Amino acid sequence: MFGFIARRLAALIGVLLCVFTLTFFLIRMAPGGPFARERKLPPAIEQQLLAKYRLNGSLWQQYSEYLGDVLKGDLRLSTKYRDRSVRELLAQSFPVSALLGGAAFVLATTLGIWLGSLAAMRHQTLPDVLAMLAALALISIPTFVAGPLLVLVFALHLGWLPVGGWHSPLSLLLPALTLAGPAVAAIARLTRTSLLETLQAPFLRTARAKGLSENRVVYIHALKVALLPVVSYLGPLAAHLLTGSIVVESIFNLPGTGSFFVNAILNRDVFLLGGVVLLYCLLLMGMNLLVDVAYTWLDPRIRLEA
Repeated sequence: MFGFIARRLAALIGVLLCVFTLTFFLIRMAPGGPFARERKLPPAIEQQLLAKYRLNGSLWQQYSEYLGDVLKGDLRLSTKYRDRSVRELLAQSFPVSALLGGAAFVLATTLGIWLGSLAAMRHQTLPDVLAMLAALALISIPTFVAGPLLVLVFALHLGWLPVGGWHSPLSLLLPALTLAGPAVAAIARLTRTSLLETLQAPFLRTARAKGLSENRVVYIHALKVALLPVVSYLGPLAAHLLTGSIVVESIFNLPGTGSFFVNAILNRDVFLLGGVVLLYCLLLMGMNLLVDVAYTWLDPRIRLEA
């Protein structure tokens, strides 16, 4: 186990370096620049700005100096948000996205597994049909439609929840439901399919022959094995939800990292984009590592060292 984790952490460094390199060169090769304007800046001012942000050397020199700063923990200043460091911007926005993503992750996992288990336990009955119809509706309605509908019903019509902003814990509920909707559907369908297959396994017939109740057979023995495909999906899902969604954050006026990611691309803000991409990559690799470790708990037959 510990050897496997050590190898994965070593591989993480190589992946981060590749992602960092690709992000830097792709954004620098794109047309335009961080200081491109409709009205061109005077050459002297542009040179001063390039010198301030250390973008006036050769491309290889810029890359090597930037890599050295990142290795020291310095993500540099944003070229768009003047005199504000990338680390400061991420420290300000990521907790909002993390809280929103964490709430959406808990909702998606809980509701998705419950819906999928209900459908599998009542296979080819009315609850199964209704659960799958609900999943189909959730996965078919895009977030930019579901968000305003939830606001219309629960905020404007019923007045139970705030319209948007970041004022109280209640402000988190509607965005989390909007963000979790498609994930609930995907988890429910994965759980149903996997659980239906697992219920036919020989070890469950043995458990039933020993006189165990059907609920114990399903929820204690079958569900743990059936959740393996779901857990594989949860790793990338967690990274996606934790880094926020630009659509949901825009609908509910939340100060998360999603807007920074899009604006960094539009503004050719190489340092802010690099910081956001590295953060996302780090979360994705970390969540996938947790998924691999979780396999051994769900199914003891799996050995990571193999």
